[in-house]
Amino acid sequence: MDIKEILSKCDHTLLLQDATWDDIKKTCKEAVEFETASVCIPPCYVKQARESFSELNICTVIGFPNGNSTTESKVFETENALANGADEIDMVINIGMLKAGEYDYVLREIEAIKSACGEHILKVIIETCLLTEAEKIKMCELVTKSGADYIKTSTGFGGGGATFEDVALFAKHIGSGVKIKAAGGISSLEDAEKFISLGASRLGTSRIVKIAKNRG
Repeated sequence: MDIKEILSKCDHTLLLQDATWDDIKKTCKEAVEFETASVCIPPCYVKQARESFSELNICTVIGFPNGNSTTESKVFETENALANGADEIDMVINIGMLKAGEYDYVLREIEAIKSACGEHILKVIIETCLLTEAEKIKMCELVTKSGADYIKTSTGFGGGGATFEDVALFAKHIGSGVKIKAAGGISSLEDAEKFISLGASRLGTSRIVKIAKNRG
């Protein structure tokens, strides 16, 4: 697969706690230069990024990285991010509620955030490294029911990232309208291509752009 095609599926990501505006601005410039699907940045930088990069598809994160803020606060975060110029939202589910079997809570929360998103893309981060296989399959069902656009593997902050097995599992169990985003630890073109071949249509990563830069 051509590297430009891989880059077109990447959400070029910088979500580190110590990221400054200078760091974010550099990441945005790279996203424009390498024509990535989006740049994925913290909510506090969305407004500046939109004002500085009108052409850029901007993704931001909600309830990140733990997912256990209230539904109301997640909805507010979503509405605020969109008002500031975000194009796409990546939310973290309430993992504790999922593990407690509170499936209606998890579903209602995703639906509430999707309602706030309107026509904007919503990706649902389920943090696969903390879930059992049965819980991952359940989340495929709930994300499909919710009307969200993507199921996403990981935050990158939970102790584990995307695996080939999880993406293959998603592809087997999601509904026809749901896409897959693999994120966390994607460090080579070979891995990126494998994730895409298994069914991922987005990749959350910063390393693919670094590889492209090193190639000149």
